[in-house]
Amino acid sequence: MTDWWPDLRVLEVLVAVPDRGGLGAAARSVGMAQPNASRALAALEDRLGIPLLIRHPRGSTLTPEGEVVAARARDTLSAAEELIALGDALRTSHGARLDVAASMTVAEHLVPQWLVRLRRHLPGADVRLQVMNSDHVHDAVLEGTCDLGFVETPGIRRGLHSRVVTTDRLLIVVPPGHPWSRLGRALEPRELAACQLVEREEGSGTRMTLENALRGMDTAPPALQLGSNAAVRSSVIAGAGPAALSELVVASDVADGTLVEVPVEGLDLRRQIRAVWRGGHPSVPAAQMVRIAAGSR
Repeated sequence: MTDWWPDLRVLEVLVAVPDRGGLGAAARSVGMAQPNASRALAALEDRLGIPLLIRHPRGSTLTPEGEVVAARARDTLSAAEELIALGDALRTSHGARLDVAASMTVAEHLVPQWLVRLRRHLPGADVRLQVMNSDHVHDAVLEGTCDLGFVETPGIRRGLHSRVVTTDRLLIVVPPGHPWSRLGRALEPRELAACQLVEREEGSGTRMTLENALRGMDTAPPALQLGSNAAVRSSVIAGAGPAALSELVVASDVADGTLVEVPVEGLDLRRQIRAVWRGGHPSVPAAQMVRIAAGSR
């Protein structure tokens, strides 16, 4: 066994350098002063015998060796988090309550499997799920009526902390008889913007992602505004118009031919699904659920 162990806070700084764009921002993100972080990283470089950072006036970047060490440091930090979480969970799991709010897409297609795994880790926890659109999830977490939220909006409200747990993308879908199903080419973004679509209600993460992708274009008003993915899907199948829906929602429909995916040239419809919470650190059961969700990618 080695007689020397690196400080975990130094490893946190190291892995934060590429994410934060420099040593100063990385140090601030973990609550260290930059001079202390710089000295600690220099000591780590001396102990390992390899350069970890390229330092220049405009900031710092990782060396190739630093990238390798940072990747392993992430594993080490993750293992340390799991160890701490295990102790906390064993101490507090009995009777712990967790109120979760999730957007409809996340609640319908991802949260159930996360809850099954959470029950294995915290069998005594009392978990309650509320399903609402992403805008209302932000409200619930900010107001303190829910401990943890899951959203797929392009932005996160001020006052909330967040972590990306997985990714998703929207598909433009039509029924097989729609003219776009026989187009023979990718749709241009302006053509999509000019079409009256079946859309989710305002405040929905799905709608906000589409509006963000089409920003700056003249967009037609919705053909319909509906309050659930299921209603949008059914309306598209019935011929009410095209729609943008999560791949999680329509993957099986596209696979069996019930719906047809219409590619759009150069339009980025990918989105990040994030956990959001208020305060510096989530509660023990909330932190455990975030780790489970992030580990499912």
